[in-house]
Amino acid sequence: MKVAVVGLGVLGASAARALTLAGAEVTVFEREAPLAGTSGTSFAWVNSHSKNPRAYHDLNVAGMAEHAALAEDPGPNRPWLAQTGNLEWAADGTGIERLSAAVAELRARDYPVEWISPRRARELAPDLRVPDTDIAFFPTEGHLNPALLMARLWGEARANGARLRRAEVTAIGESGGKASLELADGIHEADAVVMAAGRWTEALSTTTGHRVPVADPEAPGSATVGLLGYTAPVPTRLNLVLTTPVLNVRPEGGGRLVVQGLDLDADADPADPPSVGGEHAAELCRRLGDLLAGAADARLESLRVGQRSVPADGLTVAGFLDQGSRIYALCTHSGITLAPLLGRLAAQEVVTGSPAEQLHGFRPQRLVGAGDLPPLRPARFAGQQ
Repeated sequence: MKVAVVGLGVLGASAARALTLAGAEVTVFEREAPLAGTSGTSFAWVNSHSKNPRAYHDLNVAGMAEHAALAEDPGPNRPWLAQTGNLEWAADGTGIERLSAAVAELRARDYPVEWISPRRARELAPDLRVPDTDIAFFPTEGHLNPALLMARLWGEARANGARLRRAEVTAIGESGGKASLELADGIHEADAVVMAAGRWTEALSTTTGHRVPVADPEAPGSATVGLLGYTAPVPTRLNLVLTTPVLNVRPEGGGRLVVQGLDLDADADPADPPSVGGEHAAELCRRLGDLLAGAADARLESLRVGQRSVPADGLTVAGFLDQGSRIYALCTHSGITLAPLLGRLAAQEVVTGSPAEQLHGFRPQRLVGAGDLPPLRPARFAGQQ
């Protein structure tokens, strides 16, 4: 079976890997470079934290388990996943009420979470400056390095025969039992195509006659955009994720940290990215110094505007667009958490035709033909993404 994959972010790489493992002959089409889209500008927090409704929560829990299973046999690859946990606390009464409700909901779902003391939190993160308040610890959550995950997924796909073509796919169609991809130099035919085009999903799916609406990835200050700061190496001890009232932080490797201030995302604009010497960078560094001992002299090496891939209702899209089961769409805001799982399930459905029950509530038909949906609410509080 010949399958084309459009897009080489973590979703496309995962689909390519799983398809080759299932025996398919795979060609991946990428117009720029691996990780050139959303995957390269992600906070990369692996979790099922404040993800509703319940089916979406369960899907993300399964995604976390898929990562853990993949990491049990890393082979010669550098570890990409750190399931070292997440610490979260609140700063005021409203925040405490919100966090307490979230913890209660997650406990009711048997999601691992416990309240710990500031002293225990400092045992987990010795340089942490934490207020005298109860702290929620999520031990099974973690973070990953997108480039190292890509190396694992795409490396194995290549080893299994997947090929890469540097080309832009401008349209996708289906006729005569085949999928067709329109390129600048002609038409490529395949038995099926998997669209993993991220924030370009709406434009590309429209060419198929089955438009999948996504939230506008260019809208300043919206739910789809956010600022991510990448520090130079910092001599501070941190090996887990922090989601705090003023700053989200995770390790990046080599002593570097990724920092995010959700309230500052209101100023994020892809058309006007801020400078590493500007006020937003200075504020992120100030907050980091207040949060972690050893980080007082932190500086940013880059400050990026991340553009998220978010279907218009905020939930994952996974399934065939056409009745002939030739054009398969993948799009999700939770790509980092879900990539290995969605890649495997998509390959199952494409190669065998056997439906994946876990994807039942996430088919694209719920959005195809839908009118304008209300804008998604931006994440502005600790624990939101």
